[in-house]
Amino acid sequence: MADEVVLPIPNLVLSQQLFTLTQPSLAHLHDNARTELLKGISADQMAPYYRIITSTSSALPPDPALLSSMESTNADELKKLDERLEEATKTEGESEISDALKARANYLTRIGDKERAIEAQRLALEKTPGLGSRIDIVLTLVRIGFFFGDNDLIMTSLSKAEALIDEGGDWDRRNRLKVYTGLHLLTLRRFKRGGELLCDALSTFTATELLPYNDFVAFTVVANALTLGRVELKKKIINAPEVNQVLPDLPILGDLIKNLYDCHYDKFFLALGALLPALFSFLSLFFPRIIKSKLLMSPPLATLEQTLLLPSRILSPHARFYIREMRILAYSQLLESYQSLTMESLSRAFGVSIEFVDSELSRFIANGRLHASIDKVHGIVETTRPSMKQAQYESVIKQGDVLLNEVQRLSKVLY
Repeated sequence: MADEVVLPIPNLVLSQQLFTLTQPSLAHLHDNARTELLKGISADQMAPYYRIITSTSSALPPDPALLSSMESTNADELKKLDERLEEATKTEGESEISDALKARANYLTRIGDKERAIEAQRLALEKTPGLGSRIDIVLTLVRIGFFFGDNDLIMTSLSKAEALIDEGGDWDRRNRLKVYTGLHLLTLRRFKRGGELLCDALSTFTATELLPYNDFVAFTVVANALTLGRVELKKKIINAPEVNQVLPDLPILGDLIKNLYDCHYDKFFLALGALLPALFSFLSLFFPRIIKSKLLMSPPLATLEQTLLLPSRILSPHARFYIREMRILAYSQLLESYQSLTMESLSRAFGVSIEFVDSELSRFIANGRLHASIDKVHGIVETTRPSMKQAQYESVIKQGDVLLNEVQRLSKVLY
């Protein structure tokens, strides 16, 4: 275990609150988000961050008196830290200088002064001798990247952290790096590898400086529900005590994974939120003004999409992709169990109309996402399982074409 306490800086909850305020679809959450954001900024005296927010967005109203007060506090504290660093440099040893540098870097990180914080953290990294402390500094740089949405900083810092861990990082820091890397992979839509890393850290999670435990479990379930087979989903997620401990607080997740596993596809679709676009489109044809006013005035229905995906700054960019892939997963899971099914039985299974199923399956089959064919004359969907030998043959042909093209290019260069 790491000997040093990992400070939750910068406060990543604030970046989530700011994201909420920038999303018109989350208007029902704006009042609480605005209150919590301003409270967090005041608590940490984040003058640089407050200045950025008020000058680049309308999330918070500018308050010159508050800004002046925080800037004064920042200046006083940085003066003390600079004096302490100067004293340590003149009269004390390497360890004290490192501590003074880290204290100054951490304060700049806390108040949200991005550029100066990065510079100070990198200077502290150069002057800090201990491997564990150096890993902690690099992980702080990763958190700064998450806070400001700087993917380049995240990627370079994660690579540095991995290299330091390979030199002899302890068990705790290895597990924290899994969480950091897994979360970053989710932002890149790499759910499979990201889910694997998060699942590995499920029983050993300690990275509370990055995200709350309930959010960590939610991300783990969301990622693995899409990528694990039924047997592994049951073993690693549904039966996991860490997941079951959190599900009472996140009931929509329990509905999602249990109904998918138990093949209750109609309830699964409702929990997923897959039916809402079709429902609202249908109702809007007949009651456009009423539907529009209700959507603007009322909080969204409790579905995975509305309660977990869209409100999350990590998952929101991938919400439509995730909903589509989960629908394909459910269709595949049902179709793989039969040689053929009637459109009527499919519509009953998913709790939707025959027209909806027809439209969905036609699109997914045409895009090569489902191995099936639709017989509209008889109202039947027939499963067409791809031959393994045929798939291998096609793979060899494609690879052979690539190889021949490369050989031809090489011959042109040589001759």
